[in-house]
Amino acid sequence: MPLFRADQRTAGILLLTALTVLAIASLSCGGSAIPDGPFSAQVVRVVDGDTIIVNYQGSTERVRYIGVDTPESVKPNTPVQCYAKAASHLNETLVAGHRVTLTPGAEPRDRYGRLLAYVKTERGLDVNAALLSAGAARTMSISPNTEKAIEYADLEAKARNKQAGLWGLCADAQNLGGPLVPSTG
Repeated sequence: MPLFRADQRTAGILLLTALTVLAIASLSCGGSAIPDGPFSAQVVRVVDGDTIIVNYQGSTERVRYIGVDTPESVKPNTPVQCYAKAASHLNETLVAGHRVTLTPGAEPRDRYGRLLAYVKTERGLDVNAALLSAGAARTMSISPNTEKAIEYADLEAKARNKQAGLWGLCADAQNLGGPLVPSTG
């Protein structure tokens, strides 16, 4: 009979140890895992035109919008580019302090650890698309996150044809890799 009690005690210790290891592992991962599909999060800060910080289940996540690239306003060792402040302001107007729905890309993180996602407002507005339509962003298609590449390219072309936003104000808007500078004419 004492052997049975020892086996129960050993099993209890093993169970307690396993639960402790799982608890520590979940804490070290920064809280909740990010779902594969769409999920809701609270925007706590707008970093710039294409990056936000959200709160999801008590943890903060830096989110980089998929498919768009706005002019740089906070990149270290990079001057503020033409239309950067306007792009950031538009992003703030659309999402600051609101809940958004994030849909992670096929490749959910970039090399900086940011969550890569399509972003929608509570009313269903595709924020990535809105930035392109307003001329506040250029398309940036990086495989495998190309689900909306054709749609986004069409929106950029329409904004460019209308000379909306940066397309009408920034001389180097066509030069996708270069700095954006104000037009002189």
